[in-house]
Amino acid sequence: MTKSKTELTDPVEENRALHATESRIAIAGHPLHAMLVAFPIALTMSVLGADLLYWWTGDAFWPRAAGWAAFGAFLIGVTAGITGTVELLVVKGIRNRAASWTHFILAVMLLSILGMNWAWRIGDYEAAVLPLGLLMSLVAAGLTAVTGWHGGKLVFDYQIGTKRPE
Repeated sequence: MTKSKTELTDPVEENRALHATESRIAIAGHPLHAMLVAFPIALTMSVLGADLLYWWTGDAFWPRAAGWAAFGAFLIGVTAGITGTVELLVVKGIRNRAASWTHFILAVMLLSILGMNWAWRIGDYEAAVLPLGLLMSLVAAGLTAVTGWHGGKLVFDYQIGTKRPE
């Protein structure tokens, strides 16, 4: 008595539209979005660090540094967001994945908080830190971690933005 094996197929392998994942916004094959996101990530964490140092030391240098870091995080974050959005809309294999849209929505939320954090600090750096500036910095840092994790998942699990071997 022999049993016939049912052959299982991978739904991703069956859907060829999910294979077109190579970056279209790149320099010499290096995706711009991936290169740009490092800066807003580092600057967002710098805002939180500067806020905490101000809270600890009371030195007026830290709120000013946090304000400039918030400005840089927002400005470069918008630039990275534009390149990521173009990739999302242009590359079918990116656009067809739910995980890409989750990353996009989280990134838009993060950019909103970064912009609000920067705008809140314009004028009086020191008064802006406690408590709302620090709270926004904490939320932005947490959201950066979640958004970055989702972005990394897209690259490492789905090879989004990478060149597939022939």
